[in-house]
Order: sequence, then C-alpha cells, then structure tokens
Amino acid sequence: MKINAVCCDAHRRGFLGGSTALGLLAVGLGAMPSGATAASLSEAQRNAMTPDQVIQKMLEGNARFLSGARKERDFLAEMRSSSAGQFPAAIVLSCVDSRAPVEVICDLGIGDTFNARVAGNAVNDDILGSMEFACAAAGAKAVVLMGHTACGAIKGAIDNVVLGNLTLLLARFKSAIDATVYTGDRTSKNAAFVDAVARTHVQHSVKLVRERSPVLAGLEAKGSIKIIASMYDLASGKVTLV
Repeated sequence: MKINAVCCDAHRRGFLGGSTALGLLAVGLGAMPSGATAASLSEAQRNAMTPDQVIQKMLEGNARFLSGARKERDFLAEMRSSSAGQFPAAIVLSCVDSRAPVEVICDLGIGDTFNARVAGNAVNDDILGSMEFACAAAGAKAVVLMGHTACGAIKGAIDNVVLGNLTLLLARFKSAIDATVYTGDRTSKNAAFVDAVARTHVQHSVKLVRERSPVLAGLEAKGSIKIIASMYDLASGKVTLV
C-alpha cells in the first residue's frame, strides 16, 4: 500500500473518526479538517486495521454516543461513495430490539459494518453463512456478537413461551438458561437474572460460531479476524466486552 494512495482516500473518515494511530494511515488522516464525514470506509483504511483496532474503533464510537459528541455525517455522500463497492470492517450480530441499533450506539456510518439482526441475537446456519461471507469473502476483521439487557427473547425463553415459529427460536436459548449460575429468583421478572442469561448466551454464541464454522475458526487462528462477545446496556447506553 503506497502512502499517496492512502492520502487520496484521506476524505474517507466514516469508521476511523477524527484521529487514528494506525501507522501509515496517520499520514493521510491525521490532518483531516473537522466537519461532516465525506465518504465511507475505504479498502486501504479497512485493510490497514488489525481486528483489535476495529473493535477499539467501535468502542470509541460508543463512547462518542454516550458523551453526546457523535460525529457529523453526510449519509448521502457515504451512500454514493459506497455504491460501487463496500469494505466493512466488521460484522455485528445483534438483536432485533428497536432500542439497540448498532449503527447508532457505536456511531457508525454507511459501509462501516455488516449487520445481522435476529431476536435474541441467535446463531443459525444462515447467520453463520453471512459471517463467513463478511469475513472470508469481503474482508471484515471482526465478528461481534452483541446481546443486550432486558432482552424480550430471553424473557420469552425463560417463560417457555410457545408461539408459532417463535417457539423454535426461543428454544435456542434454553442451554444458556440452564448454564447460568444464579442463586436468586430465576424468573423473567428478575431483571438481573434475565441479564445474566443474556450474557451467558452471547458468550456461548462465540463458542458456537467457532465450533460450527471451521472457516471463521481458521481465520481467527491465523489472526485475520477476532470473534468477540459484547453486551449493550439499554439503561446506560454502554457497550461492554464480555
């Protein structure tokens, strides 16, 4: 990668924010003026980041969200710049809960991440295939599984809800309920227990991804990607690695 090529992409600031410590990229991005983001993440920028740096940038975005200092963005410019090609840095599996949109809570732009959403952030074959596409085919550096507090799907599983196709989905969380060590009230009315199960579930999901996807496990073993578990707190707005 040549420095002048990076400098030509210096206006692409969506995922990286206003400053970076990514070695060669700093030449092109360190002197960027303030203002709205002009374009989406470039291939050079994405490829220059390590998996750990990608994760750190997401956490920094969440910190901006919490402080009320979210970046100004030109979403139309991001849309136009990514229309001919996309170079997302991560794929995030999160819940369908309307209060947990990862693009908002981690201050992300168009083209920054692949996003998969299903109730209870459940892992299935289609999700695994999507993760493999994102990382092995498209070059994403991180697989982020994100649970959240007060999860309705977890509550439904604890309550043994039976409702059409939802029944099978909720069954995916039973093992996490059984594996959660908790001495208090083990019901859906106990918020602490619900959150404990959600944490157990997202941690189990990381193991499940590695076990059921030799493709992703192999990429992680080589250091090309990182597979991590995280939790989003609906009350505080904070994303925490677990």
